[in-house]
Order: sequence, then C-alpha cells, then structure tokens
Amino acid sequence: MKRFWSGFSVLALLLGLAFVAASLTPSLIPREPAVQGVLAGVVMALGYLCGLVILGLWTLADMPRLEGRARRVALFVLAMVVLAILGASLAYSLVWQNDLRARMGMEQAASAHLTRTLLLAAAVFALLFAAGLAAKTLYRLVRSRLERVMPPRRATALALIVVGGALFIVTRDGLLDAAISFLDESYEEAQALFDAAPPAPIHARIPGSMASLVAWAEMGQPGRDFVTSGPDAAAISAFTGAPARDPVRVYVGRANAETPQARAALALQELIRLDAFDRSILVVASPTGTGWMDPGSHDPLEFMHDGDVATVAVQYSYMQSPFALLFETQTGLEQASATLSAIHAHWKTLPEEARPRLYVHGLSLGAWSSMHATSLFYLVDQPIAGAFWVGPPFPSQFWQRAQRMRDPTSPWVQPRIGDGSLVRVASRTSDGSEDAAPWGRMRIVFLQYPSDPIVFYEPQSVWRRPVWMAEPPGDGVSPYLRFLPIVTHFQLAVDMALSTATPAGFGHAYYVRDYIAPWAEVTAPEGWTAADSERLRAHCDHGFQLGCSGE
Repeated sequence: MKRFWSGFSVLALLLGLAFVAASLTPSLIPREPAVQGVLAGVVMALGYLCGLVILGLWTLADMPRLEGRARRVALFVLAMVVLAILGASLAYSLVWQNDLRARMGMEQAASAHLTRTLLLAAAVFALLFAAGLAAKTLYRLVRSRLERVMPPRRATALALIVVGGALFIVTRDGLLDAAISFLDESYEEAQALFDAAPPAPIHARIPGSMASLVAWAEMGQPGRDFVTSGPDAAAISAFTGAPARDPVRVYVGRANAETPQARAALALQELIRLDAFDRSILVVASPTGTGWMDPGSHDPLEFMHDGDVATVAVQYSYMQSPFALLFETQTGLEQASATLSAIHAHWKTLPEEARPRLYVHGLSLGAWSSMHATSLFYLVDQPIAGAFWVGPPFPSQFWQRAQRMRDPTSPWVQPRIGDGSLVRVASRTSDGSEDAAPWGRMRIVFLQYPSDPIVFYEPQSVWRRPVWMAEPPGDGVSPYLRFLPIVTHFQLAVDMALSTATPAGFGHAYYVRDYIAPWAEVTAPEGWTAADSERLRAHCDHGFQLGCSGE
C-alpha cells in the first residue's frame, strides 16, 4: 500500500478531474448516465495519464519544483479550483441536459442522474487505473530481473521495450479480435438469416420468387424485408380513392453476386423482368451500411404516385454504419456508382417520352454513396429528374459544395442555395417549399436536422468554431452549447457515436413525417397538395395497420 500511494499523483488526478469537467460541457445529443459515466471515467484516466507524462517531462527537464508547505498550499488551492469547476460543471450539465431533453420531448434528468454518472465514472477510472498499475508493476519486475545481468540504464530501456511491446501485442490482438469478432458476428448473423430464410414469395412480381433472377436466400434480411413490405395496390387505393398499381421493389444482396458490377447488372435485369421501366417513377436508392432501407421513406412515395413507382437498391456491406464508414466506405461508393451507371445507361436508351422519371435517393451512408455516384455526367448527359438525400454525412463533397454556395444571410443549418430552383434544404420545421424561385428541370432536396452531428460535425472544430455555432441555435439545439477549442471537437465526435439515441425528428433519427413533403417537392405528384401531405402524415402516424410503415 505504501508503494501504491507513493506512486499516486494528486496533480495528475486533478488534471483527470478537469477532463471530467470538460466532458460535462453541452453537446448536441443528450447523454444517459451510463454513457456519460463511462465517458467521464475514460477521459479521467486519459487526463491522469497526461498528467503523469507532463510531470515526467518536467522532472526530466530538471525544472524547479515546490517543496514542503508551499507545495501543500499550492495543491490545496489547485484542488479547490478544480473541484469548484467540476461541481459547477455537474450542476450545469443538469441544466443543459434538461433544456435539450425538453426540446426533444424527452424525460427530464433528475439529480440521481449525476450520482449514477459519478459512481460509474469512478468505477471505470479505478478499473483503468488498476490496469495501468498492473503494467507499471510488470515493468518494475522485468527491470529488476534485467538489472541482475546488465547495467541499470540498459535494463530500464530494455524493460520499456519488452513490456511496451508485450502490451502492444496483447492489446492490439485483443482489440482487433474484439472488432473482428463483432464484425464476424454481424456477418454470421446475416448468413444465419440466409440459412434460415423464410419461404420464398410465391408471386412472380416479388424478387426472390421462382420467376426471379435474384436468389431469395442470398438476398439477406434487409432485402427480404424491403421487397415484401410496404403498401400494395389495395392499401394505396384505400387511401387515395383512386386506382393503383402494386409498386415494384428490387433488391440485390451483397451475396447475390461477387462484384459491384455483377450485382448492378443483376439489379438491372430484374428491373427489366418486372417492367420497371414502364413505371412513371424510378428510384435508384442506396441503403445504409447494413443494407437497411428505411420504410418511412419509400412507403409514402408509393402512396403519392398511386403505386406507379419502381425502387431498386443494391447492398454493399453487412456492417453497422460506423464500421462500414471505417472499413467499407470505398465499397459503398463503388457499388452506388456501378448501380447508377448500369441503370442510367439502359434508361437513356429508351424513348424520352416513354421512360420513367429517374431519381436517386439515400439515407446517411446511402446518401453519401448516392451523391458520389451522381456525377456530372448524370446531371448533364440525359439528366436525372432529381435527388432526395437524407442526413448527408459531413465528408460528402457534393453536400459540402452545396453548403458553400449558400446565401450568407441564411443559416448554415437551413441554407438557401442559390435561388432555390435547383437545390433546397428541408428539416423538421421546413419542407423545402419556401424558396421564391420555381423549380427548374432538376430538383434536389437535402433533409437534415440541425441537431444531427453526422451532418454538422467539423474536423476543424479542434481549433475553429463551426459556422453554425456562431448563429442562433437551430431546432433541437440547446442555446447552452458554446465553442471550446478541443473540447467541442471531442463532444461532437462522441455525439456522432450517439447520433441515433434521440427521439425521431432529432439527431440522426429521421422520421417518416419529415420525408413526405420533401418527396412531394422532388417528384411533384400530379394534383398533390399540402393538404394531401398532411393527410398522408396522419395516415402514417397510425403505422403498420394502415399499410404505411413507421419511422
């Protein structure tokens, strides 16, 4: 115990507590006690480690040090300052958390929230500190053994190399094994779904049937859900009171073919088999990382156009979106490009007066890959009719260019792009119909929530305040959010990981109601009015029993 306490640094601990205070500053996404507690414990350990490194460098440089009573007084004063800051941060966190929760319609956090956070933070810090102490003990043990056969300085250097290398190998293998295991489980889960797929559909109009070119078992659960769900002609007619058609939905799973080009060709052939090019509307959609297609987006479109819609999507990954972003970004971009290229090449050979209006669509990573695929060639040579992109990730170059072209008098989170005849931006509080200029030949709409960190994260926030933080807070954003160098960057990075942990209509949780009016703006259904959009919202609010999938 004496050796333990002799190695414990109060100064490093105070720096760790300062890190905890920084982690309690306002963010875009509310934090539950478990999340905030683990986060606080990890940053406290990081702060403690930074403190040890700084003190080690200070000693190595032979800098002056306080001793005796002067040291004790200085430590006491510094501790009081840090504890006061931490206490104020805790109280303040309850204020901004509850303000943000009220804006998002969430339950208010009580003081017990802070208690659970602190207890969990202490437990996580203790665990990490014990791990560090074990590493230090191992280093001392190795060094003492080496000193028996070599000079102390050489033993110290070699012990650092041996222990550091051993820890690197163990943690590397452990972390990689955990990550690979997680990804393997995701893949195996998808494969298990292949092996245990429900019976294939009987109707020839559904991909995966006996008449289909797409193998049912290899399509995967996201694809099977997509092609077998959604409203049929009867449900659409019951809503519209007019004759309707059964919508065409085509989905090709990643396991259906070996290469992006082969999967794209298969999707095209299935569209041709189902006479999809005879429809009024053809949508080339890009799924999210797991292959999921948001029913809240596609169902309303089919109601709007009396089912005269064909939608096609091709899977590029089995992973959750954060992992797909890290490991399979290029795969998604390649697949979206191959799919749109194959379909556009066939579409433009058809008589202009007889072919469907062609649109592109995507959510999150699907929006990024769809934007990447929608190159200048598709906008100039036989242009598409429009695009609807939801929750576009911040690295998307197409989105970045549109943002930079905004009217500087308009907010960054709700920009006016030019005169609004080509590009418009919708949100939870704006449907994209407000721009003064009428639509041109092509219509592009972005749907983005001001509280979505996937959209509004900025890597430069390490040192530079994001544009949107210099403006009045947008819908769902707390006015308590302030820019702090490094701290804001860290908070936004954490917010991205928690971006879907919000009620629908905030963060990265896009809501069926907010898809309806933008789709109407992009595709201009004949005779469609704002009243029709409101009636469809009410219809979809009742969800599954009325034939319109929920959020």
